Amino acid sequence: MRLSVIGCGYLGAVHAAAMASIGHEVVGIDVDERKVASLSKGEAPFFEPGLQEILAEGIASGRLSFTTDMAAAQGAKVHFIGVGTPQQPGGYAADLTYVHAAVDGLLPYLSEGDIVAGKSTVPVGTAESLAPRVSERGATLVWNPEFLREGWAVQDTIDPDRLVAGVPSLDGAPTEEGARTADVLREVYHPSIAKGTPFIITDYATAELVKVSANAFLATKISFINAMAEIAEVTGANVTTLADAIGHDARIGRRFLGAGIGFGGGCLPKDIRAFSARAEELGRGESVAFLREIDAINLRRRDRAVDLTVQALGGTVFEKKVTVLGAAFKPHSDDIRDSPALDVAVRLHGLGADVTLTDPAAIENARRIHPQLTYVEDRDEALRGADAVIVVTEWDEYRRDLDPALAAELTSGHVVIDGRNCLDAAAWRAAGWTYYGMGRP
Repeated sequence: MRLSVIGCGYLGAVHAAAMASIGHEVVGIDVDERKVASLSKGEAPFFEPGLQEILAEGIASGRLSFTTDMAAAQGAKVHFIGVGTPQQPGGYAADLTYVHAAVDGLLPYLSEGDIVAGKSTVPVGTAESLAPRVSERGATLVWNPEFLREGWAVQDTIDPDRLVAGVPSLDGAPTEEGARTADVLREVYHPSIAKGTPFIITDYATAELVKVSANAFLATKISFINAMAEIAEVTGANVTTLADAIGHDARIGRRFLGAGIGFGGGCLPKDIRAFSARAEELGRGESVAFLREIDAINLRRRDRAVDLTVQALGGTVFEKKVTVLGAAFKPHSDDIRDSPALDVAVRLHGLGADVTLTDPAAIENARRIHPQLTYVEDRDEALRGADAVIVVTEWDEYRRDLDPALAAELTSGHVVIDGRNCLDAAAWRAAGWTYYGMGRP
């Protein structure tokens, strides 16, 4: 099938390349000329495992192309909208400027029977407001939310754990048009569905809520265990053992119960804030009022990591060399949007520390935003002469591959702050380190 993807940022570029990899003919469209030029040469403009390979393969096969010309969307059967929905400046609500611009730009090139599939994360009610504009062109709007995990986005697109299609519905059931639209999406995602991936058909509002409620639940689980870490820190309890114990309960589970400096990135923080803002607009702000506290707990953990570092260095970090291991908000990514790791590094610098930061993928992105920090690509070189080391992104290079005895030889001080509770505390202590964890004795 011929597909178009409007917006070739993180979501759109991965979706376009993945759809080409399963056999579709795909054109990706974006207003950013530099991004389009990079993608057209088969070069991924950001780090995502597996993307470079399927991108180059798609370009070489002729099934994948990129352009700045919206007219190239004409002739595609399904048009995916994958533009960003950032947080509004000065507020919590989502900024839908790019969504509206994408739809407005696409309308002149739609044909009778086309399908416009929204993948962007939007406030509930957005699809309902856009649908009439699409219908005027004889096309149908469907909302098909993405559930990508950065670092596993290619896998999550090609082999997702579920597919959701919000289609035109009446009294909770798809209309004839909605059923036809769902059938076309089944064709698009046939390889996944044939392997047993659940394909859930619902109305617009439910499809929009699936994405934001999933993110809200994950954020809640992370902040819950971080709240327990706050209690553990004043009682001497061990939050990691606590998480292990309650995680054995099948109703709770162990995943996302890792206490540390909290979540970041371009999705969870802005999505829970936008959800809160939309609930207020709907007159149901009290229903998700707890999300404000979830956000507050998350931000407090960054404060705690900074405080631990200051405490570990005798009450001040002024003119102390602190090596920060990590800049990306999570491993297997170069994304620094709302990164707790980078935030902690900048705060320590603001307190007068001589901060050296290293990361396997995100150094250049971090340097563009915060040139005041010292960046070193080689991990061991970054450790050399440090008075303290703080682990803030749990890359394998730090949590598994870094020998504490070797690190002790490289550093001046033997103080380590484990901002992700990802290190073997006993091994580091045995190597002569003073170890500080998050909610651990």
